[in-house]
Amino acid sequence: MAELRAQRLGPLIQEKISSLILEGRIKDKRVNPFVSITRVKVSGDLSYADVYVSDIRSKANIERGAEGLQSAAGFIQAQLNLSMRLRKIPRLRFHADLSIREGFDLVQKIEMLTSADTSAAEIPADVFQDGETPPANKEDT
Repeated sequence: MAELRAQRLGPLIQEKISSLILEGRIKDKRVNPFVSITRVKVSGDLSYADVYVSDIRSKANIERGAEGLQSAAGFIQAQLNLSMRLRKIPRLRFHADLSIREGFDLVQKIEMLTSADTSAAEIPADVFQDGETPPANKEDT
């Protein structure tokens, strides 16, 4: 039963912290509107919550955002207590979540490789000297 409650509480905490960030209520300069909460994992006994932070810009911004949110954790917990009315608000621990940034970088690299591959396959026939033939396309076989 406690496990189910922890699973339901995670998205609610994520929503509340995200709204505090978007409303600009967290005054730390390291926390900007580009910082987003990707997921919240609440412990089974509801004593703490691991909050994962991401940013669309750079790895350094992600880490700064997590540090800024960690320094504002007391304020955030107080705001959660006012809006959620739980007996005990989980202690918040903020972590940099680099998975979205790494995924974005990976997609860019794949697109760069595929565009380089297609441009290499589209070599004009007049580039080859007399008697040479262009390499066969995979589609021709």
